[in-house]
Order: sequence, then structure tokens, then C-alpha cells
Amino acid sequence: MKQEYSFHKAVFYTLISCLGFALMSFFIRQSGNLPVMQKAFFRNFVALIISAASLLSSRQSIRWKKGNGAGLLARCAFGTAGLLANFWAVDHMVLADANMLNKMSPFFAILMSIPVLKEYPSEKDVILTAIAFLGVVCIVRPSAGLASFPAFVGLFSGFSAGTAYTFLREITTNGEDGKVIVFCFSLFSCLCTLPSLLFDYRAMTGSQLLSLFLAGASAAAAQFAVTAAYRYAPAKDVSVFNYSQVLFAAVIGWLFLREVPDAMSFLGYAIIIGASFFKWMDAREENTQ
Repeated sequence: MKQEYSFHKAVFYTLISCLGFALMSFFIRQSGNLPVMQKAFFRNFVALIISAASLLSSRQSIRWKKGNGAGLLARCAFGTAGLLANFWAVDHMVLADANMLNKMSPFFAILMSIPVLKEYPSEKDVILTAIAFLGVVCIVRPSAGLASFPAFVGLFSGFSAGTAYTFLREITTNGEDGKVIVFCFSLFSCLCTLPSLLFDYRAMTGSQLLSLFLAGASAAAAQFAVTAAYRYAPAKDVSVFNYSQVLFAAVIGWLFLREVPDAMSFLGYAIIIGASFFKWMDAREENTQ
């Protein structure tokens, strides 16, 4: 089944997903010192309710299309592994370092798209993505703590997320519905984290519960958006725009946490925006030829 290609729609949904994930990270941080599995369960349980309600309202059955079963399972498994690894890394190393390692996902999405989807990036795609990542490095400035086991876990979170996006692209181009994908991923993640939650549950305050609810709602919106983005364009075309999550996170940190960026951070923002702008212009030239 041939899908519509739309670079502009893909970029729009990518930006929406990045805003959603940035808000999710903020609300997860606001939830305080809770077990990783508990945070992950409630983050996905809210998304499960929202996606289930969306399916019921459209009177749609929870069935994936023929040939998408293996890809959908891979998307759920790698997505859940990436989520848990990222949450664990955030709890065991410098927050900025953990986020930088997770932002390796666009590189891995491009690399995994080669064997899985046979989508080969151009030299320009690789260069612009690398430049954008240098912008991230300017913002977070990794410490010596990167040479550690937690750093390996953080890098694994980036690999898992990028691989999950690759399989997401595969099943969406094969016509899989976004509501089914989000529902299956949320259900899979909840089932994986439920046993640990039952044995290691920690009582929550009202504000913590509200923070996790908002994290789940933000994550659900981000999941729907990223599913739409990869339906309209491959990873090699939109990977550079994934780094806009860093920009959204910086604005949220400034507005609500009074975290004021320094000169190096502003340099990083300029690099990311510049790389995104050149990618946008390059895509416009290709579409007019």
C-alpha cells in the first residue's frame, strides 16, 4: 500500500511530537522520586485510556493489518525498552547527559532504516543530522560521567527509540492505523511494568498523581503525532527536526523552572535551527524539481 509523501506534514507532526515529549519529560521530573516502573506504568496507562477511547469513539476494532504483526511487536518492544532505559538513566546520571544520549535516536533511526526499510540517506542528510547533534552537545555539554554503565544504558535508550521509529515507519507505510499502534504500544508497556508496580508500589501525593497524568496525556499526544510523522516521510527526511525537542525543553525550563540558558546553549540552539532550516530548504528544492 503506497502512502502519501508530504515533507511539510511530516515536519509539522514531528514538531508536535517533540513538544509533547518535552512536556512529558517536564511532568515526569515534577512527579518526584518515584520508582522508574511506577512512572512508566502511569505514563503509559493514561496513553492507553486515551487511545482506547479514541478507538471506541471511531467504532474501530483493535486489529492490525495483515503482515504488520511482527513490525508492530518490534515497535512495542523497542519503544518500551527505550522508555525504561531513558527513565533509569535519568535517575542514575546527570540529567543533561542522559537526554543527550537519548537524542542519538535520529542517528539510529537512519542507520536501522537501511537494513529494515532499504531507505538510504544521502550524504547531506547525514551531515545535517550530525550538525544538529553537535548543537545538542553544545547545550548539554556532557561530563566525564559518560564513561559509565548508566551511560551505556542511556545510549541503549537512544538505540531502542531509533529502532522503534524505524519499525513505526514500516507499519505506517503498510497502512497501519495510528490509533491501533498507540493502543498496542501503551498496552504492551503497561503489561511489562505492571508486575514490578505490584511489588514495589509507592504511595503518591495528589500533585505527583496529577504530574503523571499530565505526563501520560502529553506522551499520548506525542505518540499520535510521531506516528503520523513517519507515515508521511522516512526518518532520513525528518530526523534533524527531532532535535527541536531540546529547544522546547529549554523554553519550558526557562518558563517554569527558571533555568536560564547560557551562551553555549544559545549557540546550540542556533546550530539546531540552522541545520533544520537548511534541511527545509533542501526539501523544497527537491520538491520543485
